[in-house]
Amino acid sequence: MDILEGIRVLSFNHFLLGPMGTQVLADLGADVICVEPVSGAFQRHWGGANHKVDGETMLHLCGNRNKRSLAVDIKSPEGSTVIKKLILTTDVLSENFRPGVMDKLGFGYEAVRKINPKIIYAAASGYGQDGPYSKRPGQDLVIQALSGLANINGSENQPPTPVGVSAVDHHGAQILAMSILAALFHRERTGKGSRVDVDLLSAALDLQNESLVCYANGATQSQRPPKNIAGWYFPAPYGIYAVQDGYVAISLGSMESLANAISLPALEEFTSDEVFECKKEIAALIQSAVKDFNTTELEGKLDKEKLWYARVNDYSAVLRDPQVQHNGSFLDVKSAAQTPITLLAHPAKYDGERPGVRFPPQPLGAQTSEILEEIGYSGEEVKRLGETGIVHLG
Repeated sequence: MDILEGIRVLSFNHFLLGPMGTQVLADLGADVICVEPVSGAFQRHWGGANHKVDGETMLHLCGNRNKRSLAVDIKSPEGSTVIKKLILTTDVLSENFRPGVMDKLGFGYEAVRKINPKIIYAAASGYGQDGPYSKRPGQDLVIQALSGLANINGSENQPPTPVGVSAVDHHGAQILAMSILAALFHRERTGKGSRVDVDLLSAALDLQNESLVCYANGATQSQRPPKNIAGWYFPAPYGIYAVQDGYVAISLGSMESLANAISLPALEEFTSDEVFECKKEIAALIQSAVKDFNTTELEGKLDKEKLWYARVNDYSAVLRDPQVQHNGSFLDVKSAAQTPITLLAHPAKYDGERPGVRFPPQPLGAQTSEILEEIGYSGEEVKRLGETGIVHLG
């Protein structure tokens, strides 16, 4: 995929939001250079499920394909010089340190724009670049709690329940990529560089747009839904119901059609207001009516009435799902060590084509030598920088 061919991105990113956001750009053909400490970025040393493939963490694998790795000690004078030379050739600098860290390193926005006035400087943080929380550590679970997201999940009489994935990081990554692309388009039209700021807290609020707009405009009923119902601001039957061999999600639809599907005429008595006001009672009636069906049987009944539904899949079923397979949502590739690995594909197609994997997540410093040579360092100079520990030569 060559949509962003010719665009260079310096990525000073760690954890998840920054790496995944810049991976979107890498998938589209940008030359994304991961600038890492000589000991490696955080995601090389910690990852989910305490699982590794050939020493590579899952956190590293999920957000670092199609990127080059430059391992350099940017706190050293010679390492700082390397970065300054790279900035001259760079379109986008992306970082997700706490506010102020890049300034201390000598690569804050004002310092960078003096070197390259047309650069796009994209900073991601936990809470924003200033304000009462700006110096706090920002992490997905913490932001889910602060933003109210954890509070609206789970059922009434249960404690707050966080989303089971790093949903805020993932959403924030897409916002980061979107904002960088918008800034690049602005530069294309005006010739001017700009600064982009993205934060996890804003991403978490944006993720709850519909819910928060309901609440902020006076819909102040309980924010924890009754059992089975999937969201506090939705009417019945919107939720998940247990059947003999699993669970089925039943979405929005007419009470008459649902009554016909599950032979429950009492549902037809509820008005359009009562499906909101009496959702707890309605959900209990539906659950009682469907509990003795198996999944396939209930699907057939719901399908006949053209209702919106889906069985609840575990991950094993997701990987086997025919639509998931048809969409090409997973990519089976070889790791840098030539071990088979599976990655989640880029989430969009362009003229019918989904971006592929030009190269898998790279070993630490795998491209240090070639990147240094691209900006004018000789082979002897590169060797010396490696021997003195200024860079790591993969």
